[in-house]
Amino acid sequence: MKTFTDTARLGISGRVIASCRDEGRAALVGYLPVGYPSVADSMAAYRVLCEGADIVEIGMPYTDPFLDGTVIQHATTRALQRGVRTRHAFTAAETVAACGRTPVVMTYWNLIEQYGPDAFARDLAAAGGAGVITPDLTPDEADEWVAATDAHSLDRIFLIAPSSTPERISMTMTACRGWVYATSVMGVTGVRATTSVDAPVIAGRAREIDPGLPIGIGLGVGTGAQAAEVATWADAVIVGSALVRCLGADGDDLTSDLQKLSCLTAELSAGVKQ
Repeated sequence: MKTFTDTARLGISGRVIASCRDEGRAALVGYLPVGYPSVADSMAAYRVLCEGADIVEIGMPYTDPFLDGTVIQHATTRALQRGVRTRHAFTAAETVAACGRTPVVMTYWNLIEQYGPDAFARDLAAAGGAGVITPDLTPDEADEWVAATDAHSLDRIFLIAPSSTPERISMTMTACRGWVYATSVMGVTGVRATTSVDAPVIAGRAREIDPGLPIGIGLGVGTGAQAAEVATWADAVIVGSALVRCLGADGDDLTSDLQKLSCLTAELSAGVKQ
């Protein structure tokens, strides 16, 4: 089992993944969008997710998400209609941190740019946030963000894909602090019946190019068995759409929805520990 020793490069969230690896397992990263079905209900959902996820990915709703599949798009559209704001991501980070888990925010760059990169990094760090996943920001265009995250000791998590060249993978992983997000399929997020054949390939390529950084695999995981399979290739298993589907759009039966979320989180958590 791989051990990561460069703790400065690992940052906060990477150290969590490294600790899981020291236990002989992958980390579980669970995604939910803030504000769905409502802001208050999403905080309750985050608390349930914290029962099994090692890292909680707080999704910031956006009007034009290019990576998100239909499940997450519908959820984030509803959250926007109900008045979710950027500041609610900081509230979510505080909620997750209070549960003893590690919060990271997933957001498109335009929202950070509008808020102000340094101000966003400052306020997220103050709320207990560990880092940010920026799916539409590449390292060669991220000078301002690198400066802000350095100033406030936040992890910055960039993406690589099956189509990424070795040069792009190397540059991206070098620019990351914490871990790198490897998308295992070409396309948008969503639960799939089987895991992608590209998952072990992109993980292997990334690990060969830069063995010093943890690799998180996302897109398509929805069951404990799939989580266990991906955990054989990745240091962190990322689950989103399957968790979001546990929650009803109107929050009419939140107690039942949270029970579904709890059961799936437990199944996924058991999966990464196999």
